[in-house]
Amino acid sequence: MTNPSAPTGTASGPGARVGAVDASGMSSPPLLQLEGISRRFGAVQALQDTSLTVRPGTVHALLGENGAGKTTLMRVVFGLLAPGGGRVLWNGAPLAIASPSEALRTGIGMVHQHFTLVPAMTVAENVALGGTGRFDHAQAEARVNAVAARAGLALDAQARVDTLPVGAQQRCEIVKALVRDVRLLILDEPTAVLAPSESADLLAWMRRFADAGNAVVLITHKLRDALAVADDVTVLRGGRTVYTARAAASTEGALAGAMIGAGEADGTARADVRSSEGASTRSPAERTTAHTSVVLALDHASWRDERGIVRVRDASMAVHAGEIVGIAAVEGSGQHELLRLLAGRYEAAAGRVQRPARVGFVPEDRHRDALLLDAPLYENAALHGAGGRRGRMPWGPLRARTTELLARFDVRASGPVAVARTLSGGNQQKFVLGRELDEQPQALVVENPSRGLDFKATAAVQQALRDARD
Repeated sequence: MTNPSAPTGTASGPGARVGAVDASGMSSPPLLQLEGISRRFGAVQALQDTSLTVRPGTVHALLGENGAGKTTLMRVVFGLLAPGGGRVLWNGAPLAIASPSEALRTGIGMVHQHFTLVPAMTVAENVALGGTGRFDHAQAEARVNAVAARAGLALDAQARVDTLPVGAQQRCEIVKALVRDVRLLILDEPTAVLAPSESADLLAWMRRFADAGNAVVLITHKLRDALAVADDVTVLRGGRTVYTARAAASTEGALAGAMIGAGEADGTARADVRSSEGASTRSPAERTTAHTSVVLALDHASWRDERGIVRVRDASMAVHAGEIVGIAAVEGSGQHELLRLLAGRYEAAAGRVQRPARVGFVPEDRHRDALLLDAPLYENAALHGAGGRRGRMPWGPLRARTTELLARFDVRASGPVAVARTLSGGNQQKFVLGRELDEQPQALVVENPSRGLDFKATAAVQQALRDARD
């Protein structure tokens, strides 16, 4: 479904070419052009005849549901995956990229949704990784500070990464690319866990970077972000390019309809998220009255990290049976540690924590803290309560139970032997949540459960939480 009303000069299929107009009035070739790209993972056709054109001096939003092929397509561009067919053009010339190092030398950088930083190293050390020659701390720090200042990105080169809030870690990833003089920067769900002010700052930086003659590919599920900053938009569905147009000629409804399919445009798709908000017929007060027992509680609890820094100070709260309690805070305010106190991952240095015997926990970073990405799903299902088991694992029954879990929580996978890494972000999240709920916990602690999810996957996760509450 290529947009029939796309303005002249907008790419609308394989072979379409869109350039920028230089000072002489001549059209220059696209910075990046993908023609008929395909990629298969076993029986799954992840990309099929997929095309994309990125003009110099623009921000290009790449949209689609979880599993549509957005990240896979950009991993082809960045040299992490080899295409099964099609071709890549850079400045109008054919290009074959076999590795990320080749992509960086070409001028292509990528900031992944799940950062690739070493927590125990400083910002300057992380930025220097992959470089050549002798490492000099002073020179590395000076270079980071110079590049960050030139780009308008606040960053302390001497800070350890594990002490930085997520917004600063993202700026570190961007500077890693900028020190290599990239002309095209791919950002995968960059605003997924940022505060509104941080998101606004990042979108403004993208605009400045593009206005300097570079280009940004923005992978996002936030349609407002896409329309606010992008010059061009492309939608993938089922691994195919189904919509390409100028952002100014697009609407949220048209984009949502293209993401889901014909017949669900003009805002209908967004109703999936809103319609379930009133799914329970009882008010929060009625639910609390019906279940007056306190399930989770903090009583003047405090917690210090390994360096003795107080991250949670004198915190008190109570969660009753039958209710969902939300915790909102700017990144770095202690919410990360508070949730782990409630879930039993941390022990309080002072005060008291009340929790039941069975507490489920869904961490924010599913790749780092919740999944073995290169293991099959049935082995990942066995991770829950792994420390309490003795003897041989009943792999046969566990595979059968995993199959039931996939069906119950609508996890789109080929079966229990599918490798976790091959699932889309939304399906990974539904699997992790389903694994916790399958153990019938008395309480469930979830951290940013809709991180990086499209509106349909977000609605599914929210509904699962409401069902567990009720």
